[in-house]
Amino acid sequence: MQSSFPTATDSPLKVWFQRPEMDAILSHYGRMVASGVAKDYAIDMLPDRAVFAIYRRAAEAPSWRIEKVPALARKQGAYVVYGMAGQVLRRGHDLAQALRVLEAARIRVVK
Repeated sequence: MQSSFPTATDSPLKVWFQRPEMDAILSHYGRMVASGVAKDYAIDMLPDRAVFAIYRRAAEAPSWRIEKVPALARKQGAYVVYGMAGQVLRRGHDLAQALRVLEAARIRVVK
């Protein structure tokens, strides 16, 4: 009898975030939620990249996207942080360095 459930060999290879990478991303995301800047997130694993999208409101386009693109690892760096309009905010070989751009998003002026 043949199983109808997909197996690891049935699906194409996908890029994903490793556990330490997810820990760093979720740490930043948690601080953004605590400061009221972010409310929701989405994760997408594609054949050529992994994407972690951060939303201010669930009904909008993502305010920030963190992408891991292994094809760029030897060139510009595997990690890219994009802004809402699709502009590259930071890119690099080290995820912690790339995520530093999100620290500015948490800072607000209190009157």
